Amino acid sequence: MSGGYFEYENYKICEFADMIERVIVNNDNQTLDEWGDKVGSHLSIETIEEFQNACACLRLASIYTRRIDWLLSGDDNEENFHICLRANIEEINSNNLNI
Repeated sequence: MSGGYFEYENYKICEFADMIERVIVNNDNQTLDEWGDKVGSHLSIETIEEFQNACACLRLASIYTRRIDWLLSGDDNEENFHICLRANIEEINSNNLNI
């Protein structure tokens, strides 16, 4: 397993983004849960847009922490750090995350 500088905790950043994305996807969900409450949060468009911005920032933070983790753990050298960092950022930009 690569990395370790951040004690393998940097994966949590992606989990936060995933959790927020589930709120976004389910925002308008009218389905009732087991207690009879609507599943969706029913937040405003403005708030959902900020949640989307947060997800993009978290995805970017995840990339940076992973690349830094691998560099500081000795898995990558500085040249590879920069190459992989750019490639990872370009990859998420190509997925329309607008980072």
